[in-house]
Amino acid sequence: MNQIPERKNLKVEETWALEDLFPSDEAWSAELERAKGYPEQIAAYAGRLGESAETLLAYLRLDDEMSLCFDKLVNYVMRRGDEDTRVAKYQNMTAQLMHLITALSTAASFETNELLAIPDETMERFYEQCPDLCLYRRRLDLLRRKREHILSPAEEKLLAQAGQLSDVSENVFSMLNDADLTFPDAVDGEGQKRPLTHGTYIPMMQGQDRALRKSAFENLYGVYRQFRNVSAAALSGQFKTLWFFASARRYPSALSAALDSTEVPESVYHQLIAAVRENLPALHRYVRLRKKLLGVEELHFYDLYAPMVKDVDFSVDFEAAKELTRKALAPLGEEYLSVLEQGYQNRWIDVRENVGKRSGAYSAGPKVHPYVLLNYHDTLNDAFTLIHEMGHSLHSWYSNQCQPTVYSDYVIFVAEVASTCNEALLMEHLLKVTEDKARRAYLLNYFLEQFRTTLFRQTMFAEFELKLSELVQRGEGVTADTCCDIYRKLNEEYFGPDIVLDEEIALEWARIPHFYYNFYVYQYATGYAAAIALSRRILSGAPGAVEDYLGFLKGGCSKSPIELLKGAGVDMSTAQPIRDALTVFDQLIGELEELCK
Repeated sequence: MNQIPERKNLKVEETWALEDLFPSDEAWSAELERAKGYPEQIAAYAGRLGESAETLLAYLRLDDEMSLCFDKLVNYVMRRGDEDTRVAKYQNMTAQLMHLITALSTAASFETNELLAIPDETMERFYEQCPDLCLYRRRLDLLRRKREHILSPAEEKLLAQAGQLSDVSENVFSMLNDADLTFPDAVDGEGQKRPLTHGTYIPMMQGQDRALRKSAFENLYGVYRQFRNVSAAALSGQFKTLWFFASARRYPSALSAALDSTEVPESVYHQLIAAVRENLPALHRYVRLRKKLLGVEELHFYDLYAPMVKDVDFSVDFEAAKELTRKALAPLGEEYLSVLEQGYQNRWIDVRENVGKRSGAYSAGPKVHPYVLLNYHDTLNDAFTLIHEMGHSLHSWYSNQCQPTVYSDYVIFVAEVASTCNEALLMEHLLKVTEDKARRAYLLNYFLEQFRTTLFRQTMFAEFELKLSELVQRGEGVTADTCCDIYRKLNEEYFGPDIVLDEEIALEWARIPHFYYNFYVYQYATGYAAAIALSRRILSGAPGAVEDYLGFLKGGCSKSPIELLKGAGVDMSTAQPIRDALTVFDQLIGELEELCK
């Protein structure tokens, strides 16, 4: 929380090794030039996909080759851009790449219609004539089952050309949020100024200095209030874009289109919201306990992240965090730990915040090896973020190593399972080795916060997304006032009567990047429920639990996400894993109440 360094002043060993993708920007540019030949190569197959099994196989193999090429191109320039979002050079390089991707998409616009035009009998004959083509059967079947959502060749080409507009809203948000917005310093309880950034905000909110929390909360949202209309316009554009593409493809809703692309039934989304709403009394109970343990007359939203157990020092520097992850993940076996160690030793991770760096954290999974962006500030939360992102990374590593290119990229429904399973294993490890009552209470507090922020809060986010999507579908406006009204009401319902409904919280939607990810956030909640079930199965020593779990990590998208999770031991087609996780939440509240008497 001191002065944020410039990028050039960071330790090399704490930055990611992007040279493993390209040794220089010039090498990237040379590969981009080579890739500019792909649209012509693709276009040469127009009108020919149904002529023979060999021709179709050659086309699909070319598609794999392009996928590997653009995997490197995209990851290099995006990771460079995230190092310092102010650098125009990488913004320009990204624009060049997106232009080529659009040209490629346009050149390949014939693909869907031609593949659908091949009669089923002919396709079966192709498989018999060319056994190598059977590798692509699942890919082709997934496309051919969407016949009713495929348009004419001319319409497909037009939609492909419109694709370059689809990320405008997200880019506007990113430039505003990461590059342009600056916040007044927060002031602590002793009157000292502290620099307020995306990276320092959460550590401040997790601190015990209530004056600092209040100052940071008000100063952050004071800036978002100034730009609320721009933020609402960007978010409106996002949901209008989703509805445009969904309706163009004859889906009944943007939600239907989003979930269909990942083979997830819509019932999963709705039953998540229903199950969580049924259990809101447990969240209200937790809020009452928080108010009591903090000893405040009024509980505010800037009190939600503060430790309910005071005078417990749980700072974790980066080296200690790595050691913690090694111990916590030991139940997954030596094979898993050896891959984890590769990431630590070979600079997969960009550790520290620097001026202009993208906020938050993520894992990207290119074929060469995964990359993790952190903004590490030596907190327990940062240690959990590390193990979370390494969960993503090892999932990507296993999928890339064990699946052919066509099936190596797992769908987003399962994307949060491995990461949150890692978090659950870390929490169970810490509770197992912690005997001190105060530290145990602190950990229970943290575990409850994981449930609150992941299972409850992300479900609330999912409701917010759904409501905005329905507004757009009905032709109603998405304004700043509308967003604030909806968001305020959701917070009132979710958190109950024992917390002050601060006006600032109604603006929280303006700073959430995941609202630009096309109905992504609900999967944090479903993933968390699945992770709780899987972690408990692994730690119980159930026969085959570790092998089943590693099989899931290695599965990529070779099966539907529901099938992959069933193979690992959890059935997300039902609401039972959600209810089971919420039961655990209620039990943890009871344990903390007893411990703090």
